[in-house]
Amino acid sequence: MHITIAIDAFKGSLTSPEAGTAAAEGIRRVYPDAKITIKPIADGGEGTVEALTAGLGGTLRRITVTGPLGKPVTAAYGIVDLEKMRGTEETPEEAAGKTEEKPAAGQDRLAVLEMAQAAGLTLVPEEKRNPLYTTTYGVGELIRDAIAQGCRRFLVGIGGSATNDGGIGMLQALGYDLLNQAGEPAVFGAKGLSELAAIGTAHVIPELKDCTFRIACDVTNPLCGTQGCSAVFAPQKGADAQMTADMDRWMEHYAKLMENFLRSNGLARADGALSHCPGAGAAGGLGFAFLAFTNASLESGIQIVLEESGLEQAVRQSDLVITGEGRLDAQTAMGKAPAGVAALAKKYGKAVIGFAGCVAEDAGTCHQAGIDACFPILRQAVSEAEAMNPERAKANLANTAEQVFRLIRTWNEHKMDL
Repeated sequence: MHITIAIDAFKGSLTSPEAGTAAAEGIRRVYPDAKITIKPIADGGEGTVEALTAGLGGTLRRITVTGPLGKPVTAAYGIVDLEKMRGTEETPEEAAGKTEEKPAAGQDRLAVLEMAQAAGLTLVPEEKRNPLYTTTYGVGELIRDAIAQGCRRFLVGIGGSATNDGGIGMLQALGYDLLNQAGEPAVFGAKGLSELAAIGTAHVIPELKDCTFRIACDVTNPLCGTQGCSAVFAPQKGADAQMTADMDRWMEHYAKLMENFLRSNGLARADGALSHCPGAGAAGGLGFAFLAFTNASLESGIQIVLEESGLEQAVRQSDLVITGEGRLDAQTAMGKAPAGVAALAKKYGKAVIGFAGCVAEDAGTCHQAGIDACFPILRQAVSEAEAMNPERAKANLANTAEQVFRLIRTWNEHKMDL
């Protein structure tokens, strides 16, 4: 029996690799000789760096960058040696034990980043949330460091931002001159947009032109207007009604300045204004900055992960696919990671079993998305804190997987015909 396990993180409890390993343990109690492939997954949000880096046999690198409030924070990103990966196959367990290595010049390297590591909302205490001042500068510092480590391909998750600066902080860190009327660098945060007067490229790091960026972006909001980043997302980041209106106006000015700059340099796109592109408003306009000044594409987060992780080949060779996440519900079926796994499995006619900490009443929609059966792993009434304890969650997941596969074995042995 060949089984592929691709379970998203049980947020606050188990990482994707931990969940996969726990499920595999339960299966092996019943089928000790089963061939099990564990593919860590995520949907482009929190946990994507750890999941993809482990799944691709890469290493994590931790550095100090400028946080959203302008103070130092520690951020991690993944480095994957693609040349090495093509020649060898490693299990996530083997990859997790590796230590960082200095890259050799000229190697084909992929960087896996989450903007939230450097500019995420969780890095800002609730009482200090104010998008007028929060910056994406640290995101640019992550990119600069990855370039220095030999990376030229980038996968970037841009969910969970604390910012609404249109990505100007990131661009400044990459060497773009975003200047006010006095010719000085624009200040951090959305306030910088209010004084933006000129754009220059004299100091852009030269390697940036050789880099490609796949941006995990699952929102379709434009940059400005009633559905733009300021109107829709800024209130969640601490903006009041007046700030929201001001920032939308500044963002529109920023978009016009950018479009004029691109046009004057022969870089304007033939398909119209970038500010109107679906996803330009993602992460407080960071999507717009990537589109305007890097070789970037905005794509579905789960689709990027599925493609880059090599999951399709594993699924194609499997007899059965296991997926899941912390909570299976109607939202799962609307493009979250388990639904993406299930859709891929159904492409090859594979059965799909889903495990979750909680299976909600509306989880029946997951069946329509391709998950054939859903199982909650809780085995007795406990508090939420107890249920999310990592050791308890691992044991619960392993034990539930064991019981499901005992049923499968019993069915197969007795060849029951109902």
